[in-house]
Amino acid sequence: MSRTFEEVVEIVRDLPTDEKEEIKFIIEKTIVEKRRGEIYKNYLKSKQKQKDGKLHFTNKINELKKMLG
Repeated sequence: MSRTFEEVVEIVRDLPTDEKEEIKFIIEKTIVEKRRGEIYKNYLKSKQKQKDGKLHFTNKINELKKMLG
């Protein structure tokens, strides 16, 4: 059975506080794990770019602006 977002929100609102806190913990942990995975994927991409010679570093402000623009 599929529920709409609004239905899920209403169900959560009706839960006791301790169950709401548990859901909050689970959601926060899930978000952190997902973000950690995204950071790791970006790290791997950067490592590959560095290996391929496509990663450039500079501390010169004008060069940085060009790289970003």
